[in-house]
Amino acid sequence: MKRAFDLSYRYKVPLWGGLIIIMTSLVVSGSLMFKAYDDMREDLFIRSSGLAHQLAQSLFQPMMEDDIWRIFEIISKPLDRSNSKDILLPHTILILDNELKVVVSSNPMLIPMGTRIDQLTPEYGILVAHIGKTQIDRGQINDLQDEKNFYVTAPIINEGYTLGTLIVVHSKDILWPRFFRIASHGALTGLLVLAVLLPANWYWGRRLSRPLVQITERMNMLDTHAGDALDQADYPYKDEVGQLFLAYRRMLEERRNRQTLEEQMVHSERLAAVGHLAAGVAHEINNPLGGMLTAIDTLKSMSHANRRVMDAQTAKTVDMMERGLTQIKETVGALLVEARARSRDLDPQDFEDVRSLVLPQARSKQLLLDWRSSLARSVPLQANLVRQILINLLLNAVQATNQKGVVVCSIEEQGDALQMRVENDGEQLTKEQMAHLFEPFSPLSKRGHGLGLWVTYQIVQQLGGDIVLKQGDANVSFIVTLPFEKIVTA
Repeated sequence: MKRAFDLSYRYKVPLWGGLIIIMTSLVVSGSLMFKAYDDMREDLFIRSSGLAHQLAQSLFQPMMEDDIWRIFEIISKPLDRSNSKDILLPHTILILDNELKVVVSSNPMLIPMGTRIDQLTPEYGILVAHIGKTQIDRGQINDLQDEKNFYVTAPIINEGYTLGTLIVVHSKDILWPRFFRIASHGALTGLLVLAVLLPANWYWGRRLSRPLVQITERMNMLDTHAGDALDQADYPYKDEVGQLFLAYRRMLEERRNRQTLEEQMVHSERLAAVGHLAAGVAHEINNPLGGMLTAIDTLKSMSHANRRVMDAQTAKTVDMMERGLTQIKETVGALLVEARARSRDLDPQDFEDVRSLVLPQARSKQLLLDWRSSLARSVPLQANLVRQILINLLLNAVQATNQKGVVVCSIEEQGDALQMRVENDGEQLTKEQMAHLFEPFSPLSKRGHGLGLWVTYQIVQQLGGDIVLKQGDANVSFIVTLPFEKIVTA
């Protein structure tokens, strides 16, 4: 550090001046960028609050009529990114009843109906605890520290009668793209300013230090000869440096006129001048699912204990609910795409369950679901993972298919492997979509979160299979081939 201060003023003045300019630019730019972030955050809250209250007003009548589909359409419309380039759209909207249970959510696969909000994830539990301090039926903005989302709530109320609460969820990450864009513009402006100020600082720093350098050089030569006079034109000003020039000239004059004594005096003055100069220059969804599975198990146990046999349709529905909830629980884990304990073998009933789950989605668009499954036995493949693959592909196909279109699903054994083919007559994929097909948040997804194909690809790789896309003149097909697992016997 000391060596930095020992540098010549011809370097030290420009360097310190440049450092001050850079530090000032960083501080000012940082302050402006943080202000811009706060403004974006405030704008997000204002817009989200307006959206929440607008939706809450339009949801009162459908909730009075218990029109679930209408409610789902209302809360899904603001999330349609295909009709908006706004990057500040919420990623989830959900509605709670007065008992904090989910009535409808924009993502029913991850947030099922009837689930208590505080049992979905720890973050939702913190949200309920936070807004419970000021009553959940009041509209408010919730910025939970150390959590991933912003939450805006609005009561669904009319004439004092409250039906529930609307919650709009924004990821905190959505602010960063716009922030980085503003920051890049600010950084570019800062670089342009620095490109002007730093050369100017260097020029004036060198110019201001030149007289001091000249005086220092002359003072250093006084030990060997009488010394050279400084030209008044080199520094014609009357400030401290100019006065130092005058003092030096007077010193030289006195030194010439007094010979030995004056040489001693000049020597003393030189030492004094040097002394004066030296002195003067000194950075969980699993909990509610488990509860529902426990409730179904309790229902079965009570039915058995009371010797009441459920009718076939009810029993089938309960079994399907149990398998579906188990699948949802396993699906949440599948999103992590990591090694886990092996599930049961795949059997034909799993495909019937998948068909039953997807059929309402197809019917809502008046689609023909052409189901062709020739599997007649259990095969050594993990049921939960295969079900997840097929559900993801079918839901993507349903979304991509035009109204009254056709979705074909064929399942068959081919030697020691299972082949699943999902085909639809929707739009052809562009080169850009093909380039990002299996990436997270793929542009292929126009309504969802873009994770379906990515998770599907990861599961297929985990099972040692492969997935390919084929496009014909009027159809798009995803073909998945999964080799049977080898059974190790003792």
